[in-house]
Amino acid sequence: MRSQTLPIVDESPPTTAVFRSLIRTFGLLKRVMEPHFTTVGISGPQWAILRTLREVEVAGEPEVRLSDLGARLLVRPPSVTGIVRRLRDMGLIDVAASAADQRAKTVTLTEAGRHLVENFAARHEARVDDVFSGLAPHEREQFLQLLTRFGVHLERLAGQDSHTATIDHDVPAA
Repeated sequence: MRSQTLPIVDESPPTTAVFRSLIRTFGLLKRVMEPHFTTVGISGPQWAILRTLREVEVAGEPEVRLSDLGARLLVRPPSVTGIVRRLRDMGLIDVAASAADQRAKTVTLTEAGRHLVENFAARHEARVDDVFSGLAPHEREQFLQLLTRFGVHLERLAGQDSHTATIDHDVPAA
């Protein structure tokens, strides 16, 4: 007796179906991107921190406070501290006491970290282009507009509850 695969019929309300699709898509995006990052021995969250530090450096800021780094990436301090510790142990960043406030920690790229970012950036951009190649250019623009509008809405919701104003785990790995 052969078993038949039955089609999945989602009879959820439209907003629930959209939410489920968003979660599924996010999971697929992680599945596609994680192997990409492991080719250089890092994770997506580690790449987000390295890329941010390089952007700050290029903008003329010699260092970033650890708390500011977490705020830029919407990550709670314990999560960013763990990622930073691993990057420091890998020799990709330096952590020091702030000259302005000895209680605060500052983070900078090491030469090895800078080298990794500069050498991986083009490959990363190519991978991101590949990920979005399933959408036509005008669809990408529409998608960006919808995501931006949705993000503003979520920021508003997050601001209503200070406990959810930052994400507690994954750093976006754009």
